Amino acid sequence: MLDTIIFDMDDTLYDQAATFRETCKKMLNISLSNKELDNLYLISRKYSDALFDDQVAGKMTLKEMHIRRIKDACADVGIEITAEQALEFQNNYVQEQGKIELFDEVIELLDYLVEKKKQLAVLTNGAEGHQRMKIKQLKLDKWIPEEQLFVSETIGYAKPSKQAFQIIENNLSLTKEKTIYVGDSFANDIVGAKQVGWQALWMNHRNRKISETTVKPDRTVYSAKELLDFFLHNREV
Repeated sequence: MLDTIIFDMDDTLYDQAATFRETCKKMLNISLSNKELDNLYLISRKYSDALFDDQVAGKMTLKEMHIRRIKDACADVGIEITAEQALEFQNNYVQEQGKIELFDEVIELLDYLVEKKKQLAVLTNGAEGHQRMKIKQLKLDKWIPEEQLFVSETIGYAKPSKQAFQIIENNLSLTKEKTIYVGDSFANDIVGAKQVGWQALWMNHRNRKISETTVKPDRTVYSAKELLDFFLHNREV
C-alpha cells in the first residue's frame, strides 16, 4: 500500500512546453510548426538539464546557463540567436510561466489523494525564488503543506543525487517501500528515486526514448489521464 506520493513539478504537473511554444512564437523571427516547436523544446530540456548540473557545480553563472540553453538548442536546429536575444527569451519565458496551470487531471488526482489521506510532497530542481513563483501560481499549497514543497537550491542538493532524496526521507519519515516518486525526467527522477529504494513512475508524456539501462521505472504513463487512472484504479494506492 502506497503511503507517500512525491511529485516532480516542471512538465509533470503542468505543460511546460506550452509556455515554451508561446515564448518561441513571440521571440523567434521564424515560423515553426507545433511539431518543430515541441522538438526544439525537448532539445532545450536536454541542454537545460546538463547545464543545470554545471551551474549547481559553480562552473557557470545562472545568467550564462539561461543564455546557453536556448542559444545551443536553437543552434541545433539551425537558428542563430545572440546572447542578448537569449536573455530576452528567458525574460519572456518567465513571464509566460506566470500563467501556468495544473493539468485538469492532476487537480482531480491531488483532490483524490488528499481525500485518501496520503502524504504528499514535491521535490523540484531549480532556484528557490523561481520555483516558488511557480508553486504559488499552481496553488500547490492547497493540497501540499508548505514544509513539504522542496526546492533543490534550498535543500542544497539537486536531483538525481542521493542526498536530495535522502533529505526528503529524513523530513517526511517515510517508508521507502511505500513511497512513489512521479516525474518526467528519466535521468533525474526515475534514476534518482530508484537508487534510494523508492518506487518510481515515469510521466513520459513527451514519448522520450532512452538508451539501454539497468534502471527500470515501476510504471510508465504517457498522459495526465493515464497518471490519474493509475492512482484511481491501483489497489495498492
